[in-house]
Amino acid sequence: MNYSFLDFLGLLGAVGLFLYGMKIMSEGLQKAAGDRLRNILSAMTRNRFTGILTGFFITALIQSSSASTTMVVSFVNAGLISLAQSMAVIMGANLGATFTMWLIALFGFKVDIAAFALPLIGFAIPLLFASKSRNKSIGEFLIGFAFLFMGLSLISKYVPDLQSNPEMFAFLQKYATMGFGSVLIFLVVGIVLTMIIQSSAATFAITLIMCSKGWITFDLACAIILGSKTGTCITPILASLSGNVAAKRAAMGHLMFNVLGTIWALAVFYPFVNLCNWLTQAMGQGDPEQLYTFVNNLAHTDPDIYNHLFDGSLPVGHSALKQVTSMQVSVSLGLSVFPSLYCLINLMIMIWFTNVYVKIVEWIVPTKNKEDEEFTLKYISRGLLGASELNIAQGEKEMQLFAKRVGRMLGMAQELVHTKSGGDDFNRIYSRLEKYEEISDRMELEIAGFLKHVSEGRLSAASKRHIAAMLSIGSEIESIADCCLGVGKILLRKQQANVHFNEEIYEKIDVMFGYVDKAMNNMVMLLENMENLHDNDIIASYNFEREINNMRNQLRTGNIESINANHYEYQAGIFYMDIISDLEKTGDYIINVVDTVKDERRHNNGY
Repeated sequence: MNYSFLDFLGLLGAVGLFLYGMKIMSEGLQKAAGDRLRNILSAMTRNRFTGILTGFFITALIQSSSASTTMVVSFVNAGLISLAQSMAVIMGANLGATFTMWLIALFGFKVDIAAFALPLIGFAIPLLFASKSRNKSIGEFLIGFAFLFMGLSLISKYVPDLQSNPEMFAFLQKYATMGFGSVLIFLVVGIVLTMIIQSSAATFAITLIMCSKGWITFDLACAIILGSKTGTCITPILASLSGNVAAKRAAMGHLMFNVLGTIWALAVFYPFVNLCNWLTQAMGQGDPEQLYTFVNNLAHTDPDIYNHLFDGSLPVGHSALKQVTSMQVSVSLGLSVFPSLYCLINLMIMIWFTNVYVKIVEWIVPTKNKEDEEFTLKYISRGLLGASELNIAQGEKEMQLFAKRVGRMLGMAQELVHTKSGGDDFNRIYSRLEKYEEISDRMELEIAGFLKHVSEGRLSAASKRHIAAMLSIGSEIESIADCCLGVGKILLRKQQANVHFNEEIYEKIDVMFGYVDKAMNNMVMLLENMENLHDNDIIASYNFEREINNMRNQLRTGNIESINANHYEYQAGIFYMDIISDLEKTGDYIINVVDTVKDERRHNNGY
């Protein structure tokens, strides 16, 4: 037995280095792109075709279909895109995932990137200490790129040799000669392997190494890669578990897209593999199926050369080594052509059935009782999220919902003012107001917790400042909720004191509520349009604040005059002024939110 436990640990470490390199590479690109990447995904998509392009380019950029489809699930959860739009983006993401495979295939054998990895890291390290955050992010990207190919090189070194260890892999050899049954078995191997390591690119890298060394046939390698497409669905499914119904539907749509694609690909598997074989040869790269035959014939006819073929001991100009290197290139390109052609055909077929997909997943994942979800976080998914820059949009959307819900409390408070004290209606409205305030406390904590978690990721300086602004806004909105409940508490004290308001007091309170309501609606509108603010909208907020303050001063002066004129009792005037002061304080919290929004706009515009 030539394969030790230490070699197995070395393989795990090599796969880990490959995945870590991909992670660092992805995060570096995200940080370098910053808000632009977030805005691209947030602003999509006008139609299904632009959605496909968005999914393709985002996945090609961040080098992970699992990450991009998880983002799509998160954005559906956040209400930024519809379920139908998400299906188009997911289809594009599946095609975009092949970009990584082409990258590995083109550079994996033609150029020994691993030999340049250390010099590349040496070049990138000074960038990490640059003053500009963008340069730091580029340095991280280069280091991730170097780690990725160092990992690929080490995987090649530590993947066990089926020929040298027949006793260890006898079960694989037994299942490799069962015809179409072997295809199904290796399909399952691809699904399970990708579910475990959560990266189709890593599965592709391992499969490429095994096939390029002649350990498995080209068609079985294609079966593993086909299985990996379904295996990638596990990450968005896990991410959707804590999301809303829309997120679960998006994850189910992703699974259904890949499962249906796998079914048609299996139905024409051998003709399809032959087509990929022909395309590879048409590209002038030779037959990818020849390597397995050549290596196994060499093992029987010249075992001495075979034993030294992959350990680097043969001279560079050796004929067998030249042949194997040439065939390895054809295998790598063939294994890139297969998933690319599969995803392209799958996309061209499935894109026309987007609406059918939507109806099917809506039937599979039905809507729950709306009351059950009324007071839970609607947009923030606490599942597996991998792109901090993009997750910020979820927090923004949840903050907007938070502001709208608190805005409803203002209406409840005004309704409570006009409800007869001590009655069932009064108790019902007060209990609802109290429940909303409790929910606002919970929402503030959960949103803040989510934003703090996002801030711990790799973010641009602008995004970190934006999160700090959002945390401040959340605190101010929660204070508005406290003020709304404060009106209810004042009315409770009024009820206990057996004090009554007359029509004059009600009319003046309604006027004050009107000004505060306008200010609140304008604040919510500003939060919903933070990317496209207009000066007039911000100026309007300050005008509302001045009107609220002026009205408070007028009512305070008028209250003294009304009491002296015996329009109402002194104690009624006290409770009346308490409500007016509470509403004026609400206006202060509203303008604090506006101030924060205005400062964010100033920073974003570079003032």
